[in-house]
Amino acid sequence: MRPGGGCPAALLLAVGWLLLAGLPAARGVNVTALQDPGRARSLDEGEHYGDGDGEGEGEAEEGAENYPGESEHPSQPEVVKEVEFGMCTVTCGVGIREVMLTNGCPGGESKCIVRVEECRGPVDCGWGKPISESLDSVKLACVHTAPENRFKYIWKILRPEQQPVVLANDSAILEVSRPIHPLDYECDTFENNEIVASLRFTVYTSNELQMKRSKGPDTDAVLVFVLTIGVVMCIFVIFVLIFIIINWAAVKSFWEGKVSGTEVRSEQTSVKGKGSASLERSPTGIRGREDDALSEWND
Repeated sequence: MRPGGGCPAALLLAVGWLLLAGLPAARGVNVTALQDPGRARSLDEGEHYGDGDGEGEGEAEEGAENYPGESEHPSQPEVVKEVEFGMCTVTCGVGIREVMLTNGCPGGESKCIVRVEECRGPVDCGWGKPISESLDSVKLACVHTAPENRFKYIWKILRPEQQPVVLANDSAILEVSRPIHPLDYECDTFENNEIVASLRFTVYTSNELQMKRSKGPDTDAVLVFVLTIGVVMCIFVIFVLIFIIINWAAVKSFWEGKVSGTEVRSEQTSVKGKGSASLERSPTGIRGREDDALSEWND
């Protein structure tokens, strides 16, 4: 061989080895591209920036793991909470009410109280009753809730066809002495210069109070007695009607038997009457026949 003749052979051998090594890599890239486009893009980006095949494959696998459709903990549906409001503690003025949860209570309860809030009713509360009274004095109370110092109270004496007289007392409780003549009082409850309740009272004299106390219990007792008797009678009639409807066949047979027995007794009575009449008539006929026989014998 000539010197330097081995170089082309070595060069050809190196090129062959490179071709053999490059074919599997190209095949792997093509298969991956067909299976996962995201991974193929990652491989292309890795080759573009010159990070090597290993780094491109790692980024593609990480992207596949973070794919949103394959999350390990799917989000749970939110529970719709339903709220129900309780009855207000007052029919007028200002009061409180309960706010209850009917869906989503802890521990599987059907209802649970969430909070207590303030509620409002009509402003006009009409005529009220004193909280305490005696023969000498009366205690009146305005409409309010705790704390009572959050409200402003204005007491007035009402006069027919005249302007009311505003009193100096600005508290929720007013104590007055028994007047000579009956008087009407009114209390207006304000919050932030807005009236929330108005309540009126009538304060009677000592003599009128005694008369009401002496007449009131007797009238109430008679009314309660009459109402009780009426209710009992109505309930008894209703039960009797229900019994007759349920046992109509038995009642009907009993009534028919009673009617037939009455008819038999009436027939027996009429027969007895006829027999007694015939017996009463028979002695007279016998005596008449005896008299006729005696007259014939004498002749």
